[in-house]
Amino acid sequence: MSPTPLPIRAVVFDLDGTLLDTAGDFIVVLNKLRREHKLDSLPDEVIRRTVSNGARALVELGFNCQEGEPGFEELRERLLELYMQHIAVYTQPFSGIIELLHDLKRSGIDWGIATNKPELYTQALLERMALKPEPDIVICPDNVTHRKPDPESLLLAARHFECEPSQIIYLGDHIRDIECGRRAGAITVGCGYGYVADGDDPYQWLADHTVSHSLELAPLIAQIIQERQTAG
Repeated sequence: MSPTPLPIRAVVFDLDGTLLDTAGDFIVVLNKLRREHKLDSLPDEVIRRTVSNGARALVELGFNCQEGEPGFEELRERLLELYMQHIAVYTQPFSGIIELLHDLKRSGIDWGIATNKPELYTQALLERMALKPEPDIVICPDNVTHRKPDPESLLLAARHFECEPSQIIYLGDHIRDIECGRRAGAITVGCGYGYVADGDDPYQWLADHTVSHSLELAPLIAQIIQERQTAG
């Protein structure tokens, strides 16, 4: 006989492409850097699909330059400098996210963030956004030994919330997020509305649930919470 599922204690979000739509700022910043090098702007959607892979991937996209090649690190540092100057100018929560956070608060469910975005930029972004209710925990690569897809971030979250990983719902817009959640033992939700690369299919990530629009999250999470409460 299988054990009774435990009630949901927390919902944890990836940051870029899941909780917040940060692509607008990266589009401006990467194209500004390209113009500094006398290059034409790239289409918005081309940049958008790369945002979840971080600054290194954006430099590779914008300059056809691989990490370790001459000039790569200077480009990456300049990109991040420009981003800090332009952080949260166009960034917004995805549709329905703020309402979802308030729903969780009313239900007594904690929420947090587990991201591969460095703490310096994560904290600057969150300070500008001033989300209410505030996250109960924010986990960045600076806080762990191994970044996602390693499960360490979610195992740390479980310790913080004093619960089992199976009592956490983890949402992400990249297969690394789903792998992190699955390896930790959390319930996973693939977010197909995020920064999904061409040729990638969120429905093939083996998430427990997959959504194509952020407005699908609130009813899905409410359903998962209710099912766990009923099972208990």
